[in-house]
Amino acid sequence: MGSTEEDYNFVFKVVLIGESGVGKTNLLSRFTRNEFNHDSRTTIGVEFSTRTILVGDAVVKAQIWDTAGLERYRAITSAYYRGAVGALVVFDITKHQTYDVVDRWLKELYDHAEASIVVMLVGNKTDLAQAREVPMEEAKMFADNNGLLFVETSALDSTNVEEAFETILKEIFYKVQKQKQRSSQSNTVSLANENPASMAPAQAERRPCCVAL
Repeated sequence: MGSTEEDYNFVFKVVLIGESGVGKTNLLSRFTRNEFNHDSRTTIGVEFSTRTILVGDAVVKAQIWDTAGLERYRAITSAYYRGAVGALVVFDITKHQTYDVVDRWLKELYDHAEASIVVMLVGNKTDLAQAREVPMEEAKMFADNNGLLFVETSALDSTNVEEAFETILKEIFYKVQKQKQRSSQSNTVSLANENPASMAPAQAERRPCCVAL
């Protein structure tokens, strides 16, 4: 049977967060459908799309959630952080105010998501470089100081959109692989400390199924 959209090894939930109007919805539609809507309306609550990509020899299904930036929807969206393994915090490079509140979005994210979540800071709308208010160096330094990935994008002309999503998905994938390796090593150590006479062969055979992803 040929490969289908449902043939995948991992599903990663990634959330898009940031102020209203920074271009989250168009980043999502550009990545998942290669579309850009000039008349994009404000997201109400939460929407999501999926796309499957190859990372190494594994097929990863990205489940990307687009969260509303408006204050009145914040209570709705906070529950959707649960289970997310990645987040793109988006600001508009032409509106410094959307960058000034990145700290607040990060706090909300870390309040509701796992501490191990992979986070990328995204400066969107580089096609409007002549109206730039946020220097790239400033945002890059902020990302470095806070342990975030960083990229600048344009959903309009597709600049770095693929790279942004692929980079965060690869980072999540490698993190999952490291966790599996550590878990496997930990199991090996603990089994080595057991009395060999009490170790049934079936236990060793079942071990791979018990690795937590």
